Amino acid sequence: MKVELFVPCFIDQLCPDTAFNTLKVLEKAGCQVHYNPAQTCCGQPAFNAGFWDDAKAVAQKMIDEYDEDTIIVTPSASCTGMVKNYYTDLFTNTSSHNKCRTMQGSIYELSDFLVNIMQAEYFGAEMDGRAVYHDSCSALRECKIKEEPRRLLSHVHGLELVEMQAGDTCCGFGGTFAVKFDAISSAMAQQKVQHALDAGAEYMISTDASCLMHLQNYIDKHKIQLKTMHLADVLAHGWGNI
Repeated sequence: MKVELFVPCFIDQLCPDTAFNTLKVLEKAGCQVHYNPAQTCCGQPAFNAGFWDDAKAVAQKMIDEYDEDTIIVTPSASCTGMVKNYYTDLFTNTSSHNKCRTMQGSIYELSDFLVNIMQAEYFGAEMDGRAVYHDSCSALRECKIKEEPRRLLSHVHGLELVEMQAGDTCCGFGGTFAVKFDAISSAMAQQKVQHALDAGAEYMISTDASCLMHLQNYIDKHKIQLKTMHLADVLAHGWGNI
């Protein structure tokens, strides 16, 4: 299957290895992957901050960069949720209406695509340790993704996946929320990290780099023995040992 890889700006700028690992996993699933180096952003940061005109300009660029028959896969539930749920607010009754609708039906978050479209769950990954999975708000509430990441992680050799208390609550990032309400945001991160520690976890895994960045910053600041990892990085882990 031919797919286009959309790399979110967060991942492009802050954790590019996750983009490369997404590519590796997709290729291992049997996909022919193309990456358009002209891509930038889905428009979500501007949209969430209330700058809808700016968001529309960025989103229009994204729409124009892909053919209508293109399947797009991204290692970000928040970007997927932005396109699927909020592009409607930007492009309904515009000249891009039809192409927008087509894109909304052809963009997939990585775990959703692997499990439900490719029907592939085992990638030969190996990683020793105990982990919890963090349900990002975008994945759970906007994309309705819950079991897919857990099914993929259940096939990682050596990884013990356990559930933590309130695993489906927000980590406190929320884009500009973390800036405008930093005290509340930090308290939410503290609670999430504590729940992971209470579960005896060594790793916190999620589908959204923004959540992981927020949590890892709290972890590093307080020198906590816990590590965050993106799902794509886990699925590509340990291949050199096979």
